[in-house]
Amino acid sequence: MNDSDDVKLTYDGGIALVTLNRPQAKNALTPAMTVALTEMFRSFRSDEQVRVVVFAGAGADFCSGGDVKAMGGGAPRTTEQRRQGMAPYRDLVLAVSALDKPVIAAVDGVAYGAGLSLALLADIVLCSYRARMAAVFHRIGLVPDVGAWYTLPRVVGLQRAKELVFSAREFGSDEAKRMGLAMEVLAPEALMTRAIEIARSFESASGTAMSLSKQALQKSLQCDLETMLDLEATGQAIAAGSDYTRESIRRFAAKESPQFRWAPLPATEYKND
Repeated sequence: MNDSDDVKLTYDGGIALVTLNRPQAKNALTPAMTVALTEMFRSFRSDEQVRVVVFAGAGADFCSGGDVKAMGGGAPRTTEQRRQGMAPYRDLVLAVSALDKPVIAAVDGVAYGAGLSLALLADIVLCSYRARMAAVFHRIGLVPDVGAWYTLPRVVGLQRAKELVFSAREFGSDEAKRMGLAMEVLAPEALMTRAIEIARSFESASGTAMSLSKQALQKSLQCDLETMLDLEATGQAIAAGSDYTRESIRRFAAKESPQFRWAPLPATEYKND
């Protein structure tokens, strides 16, 4: 795995905690960080010890996007050379999207440009009340990248996605929640605690069921009903034969505590009304 001081990877049981670690630059994404992240997410797929990934930024920000200052350096490049330069970002999007385990993004401070795109790749997005997001690309004459043309309409709807991209405007955590981009809004000091709490819920869930559901849901907007029903039948047949399901049925019959319990919504969720 590519080791970068600007991306930290730590483990807490079955939780892999990935932290962008350039707080002095609001965790702006560099090419080296992109490669490191890609290799990390690829490794998680085959690592049976990893059950869930929590993705965050060091300091008071998630990610301010690509390192704009570095974009202006170097010799002029052709359009094809610039296109080839996008390959690492494509690899990162595919690596995160291919991971059949839950990914939780804990978004504090700014999530601009590629930072917003990274958050959109997560299965669950938690925001602090001071989170500020924007698809800022048009401000400097660029177009959305790191998969945002694909993910943003699927999260907020096509018309809202167009408005956010065309305007490049900033929006806060409350609006993100109303749009369905953020699941919960919390005080900054409660953000990582809540992310880990939800991650621990996933640790006790069926890895087989989670993998099957995530893969099917990823395909659902591109498939017709019959295809999804076929996937459903196959997935249920696989899940029903697992040791996890047998133990869950035994516990249910014996009136014992279930193996899986979702972390309830905390009383500390931030409310701005």
